[in-house]
Amino acid sequence: MESALLDESDARQHANNLRLLAALPRGASIERRERIVDYDIVELAALLREDNPQRLTAEQVFVEYWSRITRFNGPQETYGDNGKYNAFVRLEDFSTLLEQARLADQWLTTPDDQRGPAPPLCGIPFGIKDSFAIQGLESKNGTQAFSGNLALRDATCVARLRAQGALIIGHTICSELSTHTVGQFAGNAWDPTRTPGGSSQGSGVAPVARLCAAALGEETAGSIIIPAAANGASAIKPSLGLVSGAGVMPLRSGWDVVGPMARSIRDASLILSIIAGPDGENDPQSLSAPSIGEQLCITPTPGSLPLEGLTIGIPQTDWMSSPGHPPAQSYDEDYSAAFVRFKDQLAALGAKVVDFPWLDAGTPENSPYTAPEPIHDVLNSDGSILMRVNAQAVTSYANQLETRHWSAVRDFADVLENQDDRDYLLRRYPEFFDQVASLIPVGIRLEAENRRRQQQGLFEKALNDYQIDFMMVLPLGAHVGERAGTLTKTLPVQRKYFDMPNALAWPMLTLPIGYGATGIPQQLPITAAFWGRRFSEPLLVQAAIDFQTHYPEYHTKAPPDPDFASPLAFHLWTLDEIPWQYSADPLVIAEGRRKKS
Repeated sequence: MESALLDESDARQHANNLRLLAALPRGASIERRERIVDYDIVELAALLREDNPQRLTAEQVFVEYWSRITRFNGPQETYGDNGKYNAFVRLEDFSTLLEQARLADQWLTTPDDQRGPAPPLCGIPFGIKDSFAIQGLESKNGTQAFSGNLALRDATCVARLRAQGALIIGHTICSELSTHTVGQFAGNAWDPTRTPGGSSQGSGVAPVARLCAAALGEETAGSIIIPAAANGASAIKPSLGLVSGAGVMPLRSGWDVVGPMARSIRDASLILSIIAGPDGENDPQSLSAPSIGEQLCITPTPGSLPLEGLTIGIPQTDWMSSPGHPPAQSYDEDYSAAFVRFKDQLAALGAKVVDFPWLDAGTPENSPYTAPEPIHDVLNSDGSILMRVNAQAVTSYANQLETRHWSAVRDFADVLENQDDRDYLLRRYPEFFDQVASLIPVGIRLEAENRRRQQQGLFEKALNDYQIDFMMVLPLGAHVGERAGTLTKTLPVQRKYFDMPNALAWPMLTLPIGYGATGIPQQLPITAAFWGRRFSEPLLVQAAIDFQTHYPEYHTKAPPDPDFASPLAFHLWTLDEIPWQYSADPLVIAEGRRKKS
């Protein structure tokens, strides 16, 4: 039975590859650029297949990216400021990658290869977040405490890229334990003195800074969307279950999702169509997702009104940093101008763009799952309260107990020789959480899971009542601050409930829509987001591709090459210093909201 399933999966992927290859543009139609690294993936895939002696090669592409990494990335294995971008924290061996690039060229130029035509991502260089398993490399999830955590095999999503002939350059840096959205380790792609966002900070920086063609990130609450917004990346945070999380170091089981971070939405869509799909052996959660990878497009809708018939809603209670006022009232002047222009551009493409109430997530009756109020008291044997848990804590703790989330880390810590690293991991992954999870009754878990479905239904009804196809918001309403600046000014205006797409298990994608005022030292990107119902990725992606096709000036703009003349000197914040408002952990966010209320 398992072999039959694998054969069926291989056949579907082969058919999907042929569909994507047929959709590639003709090489002659692609605008020639001065630098190889400025082509997006769809363009590279077409140029690598040109049938002429002057065609671009995978070896050339790799060497150009590697040259930029050598010039601009800085030293490896530095969880702090390394003097340059520090987007890659760990790299595969150059000679190994060069050989892989040459093998990719052989596949690309061998029509009768027994494996079939070279897949769309053959020869494309990727970065992978530090929390993913890359065979033969250590995965450290933002801390040296995980030194020695050597991957024996690739994470499922990495393996799917590698099966395409993609080049896995190495690990992109992430926030410590992937637990916060501020980011300090990497420098922003547009101005390395400014914050890159987090936790997938290196994956947000590297493609935009032209250190790789694209990257994979992981999000629990904001960890793809916020660094994508900070760096102007085009990225997709998929619906829960669409992409296997097997081989990815978890933060919160039942929330974590894997997604692509690129320079164009069509690139991100191409990647997502490859890595999406069931992985029943390693991630049963993926079996609940429909097979929509084959529906993801890389081509625009023809005509001058591609968005005609769509109603895009602007939710008025999707609060920014301060609730109580429509979000647009919180935007800085240049963000407000870009927001208005973007609405007009969407309307010019045929969309109906409307304000609508939405639901206030701060109201308990609207948020039976994410409301911080406890639904159960976990009791000690003497009847005293061990811990009070809300609905999302119940589901997360139960999932993490079943998957040995905490105990696996403790097993790893027990064999460490470095006592400081051992103590650190045992403090972050204590037995206390297993104890709490083991005492949660099955009935309470079912109630918590039902509350999640109830909340999904409430928010979906809020869209249906106003016949909204999907929503548009700005993840950030002001430019990111300096890495060396005041902590609370690093992300001065962000969506208050940035974790809501994760709670609902809904998709969200980002795309740049403008750049800041000329008074900013480097013109920083302004980014919008589309988000909608679970598994609506094809709809969101098509609309974003249509926009970027008609307004390419935003996502094709490249940041200037930095000179790194002035080294930074700043205090690296510890996890305990970072306020809950910047956490990527939904349980920390919920506890912060509970204490505040």
